[in-house]
Amino acid sequence: MTDTPAKPVARWVWTQYLRPHWRLILLAFLLMAIEGSMMGALSYMMRPMFDSVFLAGERGAIGWVAFAIGAIFVARASSAFCHRVIMEGVGLKVATQMQKDMVGHLLYLDSAFFQSNPPGTLIERVRGDTTVANGIWATMLGAAGRDVVAVVALLGVAISVDPIWTLIAVAGVPLLTGPVAGLLRYVRRASFLARERAARLSTRLDEMFHGVNTIKLNTAESHETGRFERMIGDYRASERRAIKGRAGVSFATDLVGALGFAFVVFYGGGEIIDGEKTVGQFMSFFTAIGLVFDPLRRLANVSGAWATARASLERIRGIFDAQPTILSPAHPMPALSVPERADIVLDDVHLSFGGEPALAGASLTAKAGERTALVGASGAGKSSIFNILTRIVDASSGRVMVGEADIRDISLWDLRSLFSVVSQDAPMFDESLRDNIVLAEPGITDAQLGEVLDAAHLTEFVARLPDGLNTQVGPRGSQLSGGQRQRVAIARALLRPAPILLLDEATSALDAESEKHVQAALDALARQRTTLVIAHRLATIREAEKIVVMDQGRVIDEGTHEALLGRGGAYARLYELQFAES
Repeated sequence: MTDTPAKPVARWVWTQYLRPHWRLILLAFLLMAIEGSMMGALSYMMRPMFDSVFLAGERGAIGWVAFAIGAIFVARASSAFCHRVIMEGVGLKVATQMQKDMVGHLLYLDSAFFQSNPPGTLIERVRGDTTVANGIWATMLGAAGRDVVAVVALLGVAISVDPIWTLIAVAGVPLLTGPVAGLLRYVRRASFLARERAARLSTRLDEMFHGVNTIKLNTAESHETGRFERMIGDYRASERRAIKGRAGVSFATDLVGALGFAFVVFYGGGEIIDGEKTVGQFMSFFTAIGLVFDPLRRLANVSGAWATARASLERIRGIFDAQPTILSPAHPMPALSVPERADIVLDDVHLSFGGEPALAGASLTAKAGERTALVGASGAGKSSIFNILTRIVDASSGRVMVGEADIRDISLWDLRSLFSVVSQDAPMFDESLRDNIVLAEPGITDAQLGEVLDAAHLTEFVARLPDGLNTQVGPRGSQLSGGQRQRVAIARALLRPAPILLLDEATSALDAESEKHVQAALDALARQRTTLVIAHRLATIREAEKIVVMDQGRVIDEGTHEALLGRGGAYARLYELQFAES
């Protein structure tokens, strides 16, 4: 990701996320100003407290001085409480809205984006980076509303006591500019590296937990623990450098403050001894200058906090800058103009991944209402055809037609609504069995659900579950067996009212009895839909109206099961390999 200048990032955040809450932010800003001004009022009250009460012994002044100091603390506490509640609420709204927008944007990006950006990295973007960035709103606005006002008020009190003392106390502040600027650059680099390493940690955790059985079966627990320890050590080192940089800003501020105090005491002590200044004046000045370095330190830390948050914001902005390349046409065909029963035609289709051809001039026709099977060795291009039909990827050349319509002329939503897909990996979500079957289909009745459960041979299995269809299936369907997950995926496909059925080894994880029942359901379903089947077990596609044989991205033969066997080509050799023993 390219380095984004600070102003565009800040402007983007304000325009997209903070400006809708400007009224609350303004209210919080005013409350912060009240809190900051109370610091100046407190330092000012030191003068009458010492001169009138403690030294002069004026009993009449005790009441109003005590009341004034008490009112200052109450006003400061109340304004601080209110603005923190407001700003924390705004920050939470901004963070959650940003997370929602990021997820919505990510889901519309091309599948290729997720091949180069692993899940752990994206999780860290959505959760980790937004959490880090969330803390900056209250910090920056607090600095602007509270700390700037506090510094002005406190310096005003100090100047009213003695401008020369004030100049001596703050004379070293300009000297901070160079060192602080260098420290901020250091913090920003370290913070960016820390966020990158945090993303790699999340990716590694996702891979470890997803592949925990592989780790156990290969007795690799110690190896993986050691690798994670090294990665977390790298992250800790980067984070420690950022912490040191931020602490360095505070150290420089405190050092300048200490030197200023020392010179003021040296210069002003003599004036107090000579009677030129009162003890109350000195205490008022001392309190003002003592308090001024606290907001000054926070103001200096704002730059460090912004450097840290900016690293996260740049990474978030990088997500939003990524754009899909597979888009709906500017003027798509009306959905009703695409016939539900139409031939599927691929004409001289080419596709490459990383310079390696996946399809090299593939041409085939799948007749409407018939079952067309794709067979061939792994890597022959069968799955690529499915991906091109649904525009998960786009062909580099050639035409793909549904009836008379080129699929690039159909909106993505309308195109993908034509397909119902069952893949061999049968992806599941950590939700109830019902939710995994129904998915995004609205208005499904219990009667419809019962029919697809029967057809997918799931009824008896669901009846044995303690919570029936409300049973949670676990992360990635971990509470289900491979065959059960595949039957759930088949039920999901049966429920989807799509005219084209894509089956990618749909019964590969089923036992013989379940396969018999499910295959019967799929056969009945195929008579009503245009069906494309990827099959390695040739026994499952003997009855297909057409079998297309593929090799190295090309169609090398096609025909019925009997015709292909009779020709004695590649299909016959595959068949002999599978059934030689019998």
